[in-house]
Amino acid sequence: MTPPTATYRLQLHPGFPFRAAADAVPHLADVGVSHLHLSPVLEAVPGSQHGYDVSDPTRVREELGGEHGLRDLARTARRHGLELVVDIVPNHMAMSPRHNPALWEVLRDGPASPHARWFDIDWEAQRGQVLLPVLGGPLGQEAEHLEPDGDVLRYYDHAFPLREGTAALPLPQLLDAQWYRPVWWRLARTELNYRRFFSISELIGVRVEDPEVFEATHAKILELLREGVIDGLRVDHPDGLADPEGYLRRLHDATGGRWTVVEKILSDGEALPASWPVAGTTGYDALRHVDGLFTDPAGFGRLLASYRRFAAPQTDRGGDWDATVRRAAYKVLTHELAAEVDRLTRVADRLCATSPEPALRDRAPWALRTALQELLVRLRVYRPYGTADAAAVVTEEAAAEARRAFAVPEEAGAVDVVRDLVLGRYGDEPAHVEFRTRFAQTASALRAKSVEDTAFYRYVPLLSATEVGGNPGDPAVSPERFHAYCARVQRDWPSTGTVVSTHDTKRSADVRAALHVLTECPERWTDVLAEVTHSGEDVPDAQLAWAAWQTVFGLGAVEDAEERVRGALLKHVREAGLYTSWTEQEAPYEEAVARFVAAGPCGVPGEGVAEFRGSVEAHVFANVLGMALVQLMMPGVPDVYQGAEREFRALVDPDNRRGVRFGEGGGVKERVTRGALRLRARRADVFGAAGSYEPLAADGPGAAHCLAFARSGEVVVAVTRLSLRLAEAGGWLGTRLVLPAGRWVDVLEGGRVFGGDTPVASLFEGLPVALLERVGD
Repeated sequence: MTPPTATYRLQLHPGFPFRAAADAVPHLADVGVSHLHLSPVLEAVPGSQHGYDVSDPTRVREELGGEHGLRDLARTARRHGLELVVDIVPNHMAMSPRHNPALWEVLRDGPASPHARWFDIDWEAQRGQVLLPVLGGPLGQEAEHLEPDGDVLRYYDHAFPLREGTAALPLPQLLDAQWYRPVWWRLARTELNYRRFFSISELIGVRVEDPEVFEATHAKILELLREGVIDGLRVDHPDGLADPEGYLRRLHDATGGRWTVVEKILSDGEALPASWPVAGTTGYDALRHVDGLFTDPAGFGRLLASYRRFAAPQTDRGGDWDATVRRAAYKVLTHELAAEVDRLTRVADRLCATSPEPALRDRAPWALRTALQELLVRLRVYRPYGTADAAAVVTEEAAAEARRAFAVPEEAGAVDVVRDLVLGRYGDEPAHVEFRTRFAQTASALRAKSVEDTAFYRYVPLLSATEVGGNPGDPAVSPERFHAYCARVQRDWPSTGTVVSTHDTKRSADVRAALHVLTECPERWTDVLAEVTHSGEDVPDAQLAWAAWQTVFGLGAVEDAEERVRGALLKHVREAGLYTSWTEQEAPYEEAVARFVAAGPCGVPGEGVAEFRGSVEAHVFANVLGMALVQLMMPGVPDVYQGAEREFRALVDPDNRRGVRFGEGGGVKERVTRGALRLRARRADVFGAAGSYEPLAADGPGAAHCLAFARSGEVVVAVTRLSLRLAEAGGWLGTRLVLPAGRWVDVLEGGRVFGGDTPVASLFEGLPVALLERVGD
């Protein structure tokens, strides 16, 4: 399959089904993309707003219009020259028995069910019963609400199948006779015996490493691919799988090598495994580099110092990035992932107790657990892949640090035992493979929960740096690093995905573009905060206040600002877990947050922040256009999130999944987006695998502020970076850019032609960005 030239992400849900997507097709074709990128289309829990809680992978979701609606959308898209890419969810399904036919059968018939092999359940734990954490309190308080009804057990709106021949039993005996056990939801933390998606008990892990499970759960998607209804795939969360590479090889063979990208979060400096048979990632690594390019490194350092003075955070609770991640990881392992650590410890204990290797014997479970925790919290990437990769991930340096957790040196030997098991030094028997697999799966869940869902909400000197795949401790990326990254992508993964806004970004690119400006004027920001925070409003805590003021600055003037900011900050404080959380909500604190938002950032004091934003709006605008054009023109396949072809200011979900009105005028940003995408579509050879990427260096006082590159000698991209610093330095002052040989026409502002040694000031005379196409020698 020929890779897309560009994709456009649509968030499908009952309020925006296939028919609504079809109505948007003419506009999206006119924008210039080649493919619609659809969120999951298979049957999900009724009312789901995202579709990742798949309940039946054998059917297209009826609430979206069913298979007929999807096929109609594909036909409409093709009439306008577009094809479809679909998001698939191999890692998990909905833990909702009444909506999940396969799970219903497993709960009714137990491990003898033909579908039992689908789900990652530890039948040896919990006396062979699947723990269902659905009760609102302990069983003694909730028993009266558990009601047998024929062959079904009901609990409010939950329904569970009864094992054959048990319906007439008294409730205590009836519960003991089932293949499952309804329990208080709080027991999920420590007692759960099925693999979840991170810590979400409503999603149960699927064993797609089993060939029969793969075939059963992928049959419908593969049928749609074979029949040409869909043409490419986005794979959600492969890190949760037992064997990501094995799965991707099976998928590659089954699809005939269709264009496929994976939602793989690469840590700074980490590379996608070269052996994976995919086009690349969904693009969070590109997002980090684009964001970093517009972040001033020196200014970030001063902003960090100001944040520490203003908020006075404890070192490991938001003061230092690495320390904050470490503390968050300990908390996640002992709370949200306690059940997963228990299971991993049991596997390690069983291996040690039965091993013929003397070095593994006499290891206490507590010591193995401690060793596991100490190694897991020191991982800098999401997970190791295979034993060869594990040594670079679970390093000797990490092991040396982990040993310090033990008072008795001999007991610290448990660290070496665990590390050697992870590295595969004791063999490849099924039990050893299971241990390595569980370790890797636990590692990926830990990284996601401790970094993305906790530390990003505690360490907040610059909110635009706390983004999926980002490095908040060192967010700036120099032009040299950016060019080197792009050269590697063009060489190794030319058809990978690139993004700057997605359904999972905590702030849209245009909000982050504004926040980047703060690194260019940290002292002015500090002065603004000093003015607006002397108003006497009740501040719940200083870290939250700092984040709140940045939030309103980044969002700017929008409709429903107070409601949107309040919702985002409520999620912020619950994810941070410092004063309230999702499971232990502190109503007085949360009410104080709401009052502060209304009285401060979204009240009269907030007008001072709005005034300050107005004074730097030209530099925000330069970042908005610069980030957009760089992402659309850099190596890889750009994905445009719904509505982001024009100005798109959104906060964390559900705010970023608000409805979009297609076809409305989008101003300059949409003009830039259309120009870039239509050029990519018209000159696909310039941007594909056979093309090239060449950095272009400006010369003169403002050279560091001009980021420029050429694609295959036929297209030149130039953008202004750190424009506020540039203005303070006096502007371009004669800075020049030597264009490659030929005559170059301005794609964005018609009628302008350039060539040779070009003054940068003339290049950026109308806009802070330029897109040039070679039209002759």
